[in-house]
Amino acid sequence: SVLSQNASAERARNILAVETSPTDLVGEQAASQPAPVQASAINFSLKQWSTEIKNSMSSLRKGSNENRKSVFYTTEEWELLDPTPKDLEDSVALEEKRKHLAEGNKGRRLTSSAFPFDFGRVPHKARRPLKDMIAASKNRNSSDSSPTEWCSGNGNRLVSELQLKYQSQQEELEKLKKDLLSQKELVRLLQQTVRSSQYDKYFASHLCEGVPKDTLELLHQKDDQILGLNNQLEKLNLEKDSLQQEIKNLKCKVGELNERLGMLMETIQAKDEVIMKLSRQLSECEDSTSSQSGAINSPMATCSKELQELDRLKDNLQGYKTQNKFLNKEILELSTLRRNAEAREREWQAKYTSLEAKLCQIESKYLILLQEVKTPVCSEDQSPAREVITQLLEDALKAEPSEQPEQAIFKPHLVSEYDIYGFQTVPEDDDEEKLVAKSRALDLRSLSLSENREISTGVKWENYLASTMNREMMRCVELKNLIRSGIPHEHRSKMWKWCVNLHVKKFKDSAVPGYFQILLQKALEKPNPASKQIELDLLRTLPNNKHYSSPTSEGIQKLRNVLLAFSWRNPDIGYCQGLNRLVAIALLYLEQEDAFWCLVTIVEVFMPRDYYTKTLLGSQVDQRVFKDLLSEKLPRLHAHFEQYKVDYTLITFNWFLVVFVDSVVSDILFKIWDSFLYEGPKVIFRFALALFKYKEEEILKLQDSMSIFKYLRYFTRTILDARKLTAIAFGDLNPFPLRQIRNRRACHLEKVRLELTELEAIREDFLRERETCAEKRDLISDDEEDS
Repeated sequence: SVLSQNASAERARNILAVETSPTDLVGEQAASQPAPVQASAINFSLKQWSTEIKNSMSSLRKGSNENRKSVFYTTEEWELLDPTPKDLEDSVALEEKRKHLAEGNKGRRLTSSAFPFDFGRVPHKARRPLKDMIAASKNRNSSDSSPTEWCSGNGNRLVSELQLKYQSQQEELEKLKKDLLSQKELVRLLQQTVRSSQYDKYFASHLCEGVPKDTLELLHQKDDQILGLNNQLEKLNLEKDSLQQEIKNLKCKVGELNERLGMLMETIQAKDEVIMKLSRQLSECEDSTSSQSGAINSPMATCSKELQELDRLKDNLQGYKTQNKFLNKEILELSTLRRNAEAREREWQAKYTSLEAKLCQIESKYLILLQEVKTPVCSEDQSPAREVITQLLEDALKAEPSEQPEQAIFKPHLVSEYDIYGFQTVPEDDDEEKLVAKSRALDLRSLSLSENREISTGVKWENYLASTMNREMMRCVELKNLIRSGIPHEHRSKMWKWCVNLHVKKFKDSAVPGYFQILLQKALEKPNPASKQIELDLLRTLPNNKHYSSPTSEGIQKLRNVLLAFSWRNPDIGYCQGLNRLVAIALLYLEQEDAFWCLVTIVEVFMPRDYYTKTLLGSQVDQRVFKDLLSEKLPRLHAHFEQYKVDYTLITFNWFLVVFVDSVVSDILFKIWDSFLYEGPKVIFRFALALFKYKEEEILKLQDSMSIFKYLRYFTRTILDARKLTAIAFGDLNPFPLRQIRNRRACHLEKVRLELTELEAIREDFLRERETCAEKRDLISDDEEDS
């Protein structure tokens, strides 16, 4: 049957699973050969003893380390086949015969040896060379009754060496036994694997009959994959166990280290206690010694000791007196400071009371004015309301008398004619405009004072510029946040120049040296069609700025040079109204050449193409993009404008064209330009929306188109809080991706371009029709004259 055949095959494999020793070992052949026959034991010399021991150790060491093979190891390549039961029985009989022959050869080899022990290694039996050598030496000693002279002293030493070697061989034997057990276990597992494989193959041969070959190959592949995954799982489990064991070892080490640390701490504590104890004992010994020596010394020694103590007390007394004097002086100074603070507090309280009283008076006058305004009067009569208004205007325009020297310090700043940028703070003609300008100046002064109470951005700028003194500035989040908070006046020239160079570096690198001067020389030597329009717009650029107010102002010539040079660089644009204001603002902080590159940055890098051409195509596209953003970010305000049909792009068009020049107060204008030169045109959209959001509630209160449009014309000049406007632009309006603006620009560009094409066609048709009509009119008039 199949089971009996498998049993016989298994039995044959167990018999064949015997460890065989290779024959190519160094020293093993000499150790395994029978020793030559000796005539007597006297001929056995120490050299032969050492030779025998070396051969035995070499055979044992190499057999245990290098040539110890597993019981299923063979030196040739082999292949596992399915033997028939008859082949297995034949192999079993052949192996039994070989075993008997080996035992017979062993007996013959032992009888022919001159020594009673042999170092040869039997393939299927472990050798014990040291035990045999010790037994042989004992037999030899027992057979030789008469001791020799040379072995009396060396024999003891040899026995001790043999005992040590015996112990080491015993340890090696234990290791070999352990290896043998592990090898047997491995053989058992492999035999089980072979048996299961045979079963699988036997049953598979019957089950797979009639199954297609492709299906069988697929099944084999799946089996291989399963075996691979099982092997990988076993490896991972082994790694897991090793890691867990390593964790346990580390925990044990940590525990041991903690115990050692605790022991060391206890040792240190004990040593500290011993040191303290010894210190006390030492001090006691010194005291006892000094007392004994004091009793022995003469009265002069006692007197000198008292004198020293007296001197020490005098020094302490002098120190206490000095300290007391300084403390008294400090107390007096603190008292003086407290009295001064109380005096200042009373003074400020009086000022507060005075201002509160004035406020009440003004409120009373305004209430009277409101009451008088309610009653209708004839325009010809001089009504009390007109008198009250006149009195209020006089009080507002009249400067307050300087009652205290502190007011004289702040007064010039409040009514200064020009600000730090050169713009006029108070108009020259209209009294109403003077009042509004003075009110705006006071509000700006109040805001500047309130900002000074907070953390100054100037300190942050100083720290940042100091940190970048030895390295080149790079774009980063910290720098962007600093620029959004506003560049200080003293650092704006440097930062604007850096921003411009950052954006036009590729243009400047490709240009020849002295590029600006070359363009300027061409513009001065050759006539330019744009030069006439440039000359007309020079004095109209910033008439309220002292740098451009007259033909002799220092900024006029610089403005002319930059505009002429740019008209030669970009003949497609030449000159467009609005470029003069951009250059004028840039020249307030930059030199001529840097202002020229600033204009190149704005026109050729930031703004889309055709932004400043005759059709202003890019500007019209941006207005439609702004409409979309306003409807998205401020839907209530957009609906309000749509309800009353207010075209607010008539106001915002100029904001985009000249980047808010002449639209907002100067402090806000330059903070917008700070971010604009660093981040690009997206800043214009941010601040345009922020201006509307700042005054959204006030605009929503207006209920007719005329009042709304009138308010839109001047409302930006009433916004003074740059900090709040910046927070709205860069905080409340987020998210604000530039990709969205670019996509909407591309969408509206095609529409506007198509509309302009249609308008151009209509214009050409109109011109053609007008020329035709003019010819007809001429012909009719000739006929009439003839008739």
